[in-house]
Amino acid sequence: MDLEKITDPSFLKELDIRQLNQLADDIRKFLINNISKTGGHLSSNLGVVELSIALHYVFNSPKDKIFFDVGHQSYVHKILTGRAGQFSTLRQYKGLSGFQKRCESEHDPWEAGHSSTALSGALGMAVARDLNHENYHILPVIGDAAMVGGESLEALNHLGSINNKVIIILNDNQMAIGKSVGGFGDFLSSIRISGTYNNLKEDYRNITSHNKIGKMIFNVSKRVKDFVKHGLIDDTIFEDFGVDYLGPVNGHDFDEIEAAVEMAKNSQKPTAIIAHTVKGKGISFMENEIEWHGKAPNRKEMEQALRELGGH
Repeated sequence: MDLEKITDPSFLKELDIRQLNQLADDIRKFLINNISKTGGHLSSNLGVVELSIALHYVFNSPKDKIFFDVGHQSYVHKILTGRAGQFSTLRQYKGLSGFQKRCESEHDPWEAGHSSTALSGALGMAVARDLNHENYHILPVIGDAAMVGGESLEALNHLGSINNKVIIILNDNQMAIGKSVGGFGDFLSSIRISGTYNNLKEDYRNITSHNKIGKMIFNVSKRVKDFVKHGLIDDTIFEDFGVDYLGPVNGHDFDEIEAAVEMAKNSQKPTAIIAHTVKGKGISFMENEIEWHGKAPNRKEMEQALRELGGH
């Protein structure tokens, strides 16, 4: 696909799974070719290709607000929103910003120069949306390291208390946040993103909230659930703050991501989706190697990376 012909993300809704995967390959080749010349954050963007495509496939930017904490992982988002033709000017004076920039595109609703700000921004947007009786989705994408920043935790605490709907996408490269343990953990995670489980959970919560006996049953069952959850699966911070969570899901699998975001889309509560991703995805010598976070490949490395992707 000629990525420079993309004008907005609406074309994604016409693609099937084979075409989406081909687009992901094309974007990775484009990033390697261009960042080898301009410099920039390569491995972190290689790690969010499928995640970025899936979010734009399900939601409708710019009406729905998709944005990235810090923003250096927004290169794929920029390509999908019609800015591929500007990548030769990436991070240059009067060129394409290396971060999201509100004056650059209507698809960039947030910008920041440091981490852990996105949840506060999302919280403010959600409050404003609901006060104005508007209807759109708000999707901050935040990394596992930024998630434990003080401002993120303050926003999460506030969001859980006021219950305004935000869909948090936690881009977890498995360096900081605990993951499910073993096959049974994977089984339980698959249950969590099923419609049956979440409908039963909500019905049970409603039924047991009407009287003292029901509330007592709910509290006892919650303690049992927490015992099982803490014993078999590494806990996340979200439910402790009053925010539902889904996953973990494979952040490189379109079907898994779509199932989770559709579930969150139909919920009326703030929800976090944990997506496990791999920095440098697709390139053997870049995957999970911290040195490639902000490093551009030289010509030899670029050629090797393109060979691994099966293209030039």
